[in-house]
Formats: sequence, C-alpha cells, structure tokens
Amino acid sequence: MVRVSEGGAALRVRLTNVYGSAPLAVTGGTIGRSGSGASVNGLRPLTFGHARSVIIPVGREAASDAVLLPVRPLESVTITLYFAGKTGSVTVHADSEATTYRAAGDHRSDASGSAFGETSTSWYALSGVDVLDPSPRRDVVVAFGDSITDGAFSGVDLNARYPDELAELTHGRFAVLNAGIGGNRVLNDSECLGDRATKRFRADVLSQPHLRTVIVMEGINDIGFPEFDSSFPCAQPNPVVTTAQLIAGHRELIRQAHAAGVRIIGGTLTPFKGSFYYTDAGEKTRSELNTWIRTSGEYDAVADFDAALASPTDPTTLDPAYDSGDHLHPSAAGYHKMALTLPTHTL
Repeated sequence: MVRVSEGGAALRVRLTNVYGSAPLAVTGGTIGRSGSGASVNGLRPLTFGHARSVIIPVGREAASDAVLLPVRPLESVTITLYFAGKTGSVTVHADSEATTYRAAGDHRSDASGSAFGETSTSWYALSGVDVLDPSPRRDVVVAFGDSITDGAFSGVDLNARYPDELAELTHGRFAVLNAGIGGNRVLNDSECLGDRATKRFRADVLSQPHLRTVIVMEGINDIGFPEFDSSFPCAQPNPVVTTAQLIAGHRELIRQAHAAGVRIIGGTLTPFKGSFYYTDAGEKTRSELNTWIRTSGEYDAVADFDAALASPTDPTTLDPAYDSGDHLHPSAAGYHKMALTLPTHTL
C-alpha cells in the first residue's frame, strides 16, 4: 500500500529488478484504492505494453501502461502482484513503514483481501507509483536521504514520515517523493543499505518527471558506521570519513542538481548522542558538516533540522519530546517538527 501526494485521473506503476539475480517474471498485477486492511476498491488490471505479464531483465525496470483510476491528494492505493513461479532474489525496500499483505496463489482480483494472511513491512519489486499530470509544471519535490528521511520508527501505516508530513502541510500543492533508504551513506555503497548517495542521485532524484526541488539530509551513517557492530546483517568494512570528504560528497550532489536546473536544499544532521554508534569524534564531524551546510551558501536554502530537534539543555542530543527512543531517529512528533522546519517558500 502506497499513499500518493498529488491527485490525478490516471496512475502508472514502476517495477524494478535492478538488484535481482535473475529475470523477474511478473505474471500479472492489479491496482485499486486501499480499503480496510488488505481490501481494495475499484480494482484495475495492470498491463505492460498492453500485455498482462512482463519479464524484467536483471538490472532493469518496467513501467506499466497508464491506468484510469482517479485518486485524490493523500489517498492510498494498493498494488497486488502475482508471481506464478519462484522469483529468486528480489529488489526490496526493507523498511517501508507500511503493511504489505501476502498469500499463496493468484489473488489479484480478491477485493475483500480475505486470503491475505501473512504480512510484512517491506515493498517488493516496487520502485514507484506515478500520478499522471499532463501539465508542464515543475511541481515535484524529492526528499533524499537515509533512514530519517525513510521514516524509521514513525509508525507502521501512520504515514508520519517527514516527507508525508510535508505533503500534508502543502495540501497537494507539490508532489513529495520519498527517496530515503535506511542506512544509506553519502560516500560508500552497501548491498543492503543502497548505492552511495552520489551514485544513486541521478536515478533516484534527477530522473523524476516535473522535478523542482530536492531536499538532502545525509551523512550520519558515514560518520557512525565505522564504529558499527560487525554482527549487524550485511555489515561491511567502512573507512572513517573526514568532514572534508563529506563536504566534497555534498558538493557533488549540489553540482548534479544545479547542472539539471534543480533547486537543492541542505538539511542539517540531527543529534545522535546516546545512540548505538555515537562517538565524540563523530559528533565533531557532524558539527563541522552542519556548520558548512548552514554558512557556506552552497545550498540554495537550508533546513536546520538539527536546531529544530536538539535538546534545549544539550544540543548534542535529541529533545526527548522528539526522540523515538533510540536517540538517533525522531518520533512521529519529531518528523512533524522537521516538516514544519522546512522553508516551504523556497520549495
């Protein structure tokens, strides 16, 4: 289930096999408006080049044909995919903060959702839902970052991530896309934490149609992961990064955005003292990077998330009112505060 930020008369679904190990055979799919639980209203079949099924090669994506299904801003849609055979490794968004329902057999047309007895909080093979807009307006805003942009600990099915909150605050005036990946880093790739920000920026941000602005908040995992527990799944050696290297990475994102004629807003990194990978050295790097973001003038505008969420008594820690409990990720109240902090007039 995915909530769209803009309304429109038609939709298109994008599926991905970018990180798959074999061609992905999608037997078929449907889309409709989300009901209660796994139920769906107004089911429509998905087609790909007018065919009900599609095989997506390794490293590629596939977009469905346009589906006439009018949706309102902030309405949720449900995409149902049926795989008749084993898929092998599937490209996945691990922590979607949204329920995915699963069932054995072909239940593409099961509007009641009664067959779906298993759940997950990951999105499988889904890379995006486009609401088709025939106007030439550049009204798409992309939030780009790591688990804090992704909305970790915001609450499953609450749509309380900060990009969701921003979409609500702008009342559908902008399409707000979430390009956050948990654990993502500016300078280093990972098999399960995503390609580095400087590498994935073009595909995940600049390729979006009608793109107007990107909001960047990334770097805390570059700072923290050198101290990370090696028992963590998919842990990989990660060199200690310097402030200068992180600034160079951010400058590369700014360069790519400006070359594409896109406005770019820099978000300061929020406090992380007390979290599992905090160190005094890491705090020094975070503070230096934040100072550069605030004062260099290289970003077109600044969203000072750090100042907004910091404790009034200790600026190196999250305000308890905005702390999810792990001293790294904001709570739902913290994500709401982040959205309020964004200078919407600069979008």
